Amino acid sequence: MTTVLFVHGTGVREPHLTGLFGRITEGLAAVAPGVHTAAYPWGDLYGATLAAGGASIPSGPGTGTGRSAEGPSEPGDEADGWARLYDDPRCELALAAAGATARLTPPGAAFPDERPGALLADLAVRGEEQAERLGPGLARAAADLARSPLLAPAAEALDAEALAWVLARSLAATVIAAAVDTDEPLQVTGDTRDAAVGALAVRLGAAPAGTGRGPVLGLLGKPFVRLGSRYAVRRRRALTDAAHPAAGDILMYLARGERARQGLRDLVAATDPPVVLLGHSLGGIIALDTLISGPLPGVELLVTVGSQGPFLYETGALPTLAHPDPLPAHVPDWLNLYDRRDLLGYAAEPLFPGRAHDIATDSRQPFPVAHSAYWTDPAVYRAIGQRLP
Repeated sequence: MTTVLFVHGTGVREPHLTGLFGRITEGLAAVAPGVHTAAYPWGDLYGATLAAGGASIPSGPGTGTGRSAEGPSEPGDEADGWARLYDDPRCELALAAAGATARLTPPGAAFPDERPGALLADLAVRGEEQAERLGPGLARAAADLARSPLLAPAAEALDAEALAWVLARSLAATVIAAAVDTDEPLQVTGDTRDAAVGALAVRLGAAPAGTGRGPVLGLLGKPFVRLGSRYAVRRRRALTDAAHPAAGDILMYLARGERARQGLRDLVAATDPPVVLLGHSLGGIIALDTLISGPLPGVELLVTVGSQGPFLYETGALPTLAHPDPLPAHVPDWLNLYDRRDLLGYAAEPLFPGRAHDIATDSRQPFPVAHSAYWTDPAVYRAIGQRLP
């Protein structure tokens, strides 16, 4: 029986590894029933930690709120619009509210935000099916949005159909952005996101086959404001605490990667063949480096997903192989997958023709969500399943 040994990427620790590994196991079972899976938890064993509790992080000045303006959205790739929504999930709602004109509500008539507010409150209680698609946090997001002061003026400015789609996108962006901020490795693809948004819009008053969806951020007509570097300096400790597992893992591996490679060798030696190494991001680098450094009997396929191994090789930073040296003959077949929007995924085939095979995927998510969305993309599992020994 083939064993797929998953080597996770940067920043992944328990309990996130268990959830991510469960999703991968489920996805592989759908294309290769009976395949055995195992995980290599190198992050918990050899990953980076702030050993002195962050003593190296200077204190910021604590003053100033530098801001920089950004121009209005340009037409084109909808992923750009979603990137804005992930940054500020209520930006569409705020833009609609800014364009509202005050008007009196006749005595006895419902206020414009009364029905959408009630629908949001109901979703906060009974939104389990959409929560399952997007991940945890939908109920709280709906409850918070129902209390937003932006709801009333936005309801004045938009018809019910358009408002339902704006609210649905805001909820989806809130849930997905929260998962990214908490380093949750399970992300949805654009198709899953859009299906959930459509279902949410219907729950919030849109017609089942409505045409009022409109372009993402189609309301955008004013400059976007984002926080500048002085804000980041003031929050340097919080930002470092959030980012150091990922950045630190890379630095730790490049400086002292032999421990992680030896741990993988030991795990492969204890696993019945045939073995497939499935590495995501830095996990793909670890798997590739380990194979280059010496034969791993029983490993018949290397699969890298969203990995920087080819880039490190081309720049001379791959620990075990310098450009233009070829792959050693003992390295098995190599399947390399990268999402076209993932800025951390690189092509291997141009560097290793005849030894590596590239497949480009498209989760329809902007970066950085695209870097984690592979594991909810059926095309990824189909590509892997077709190559399993």
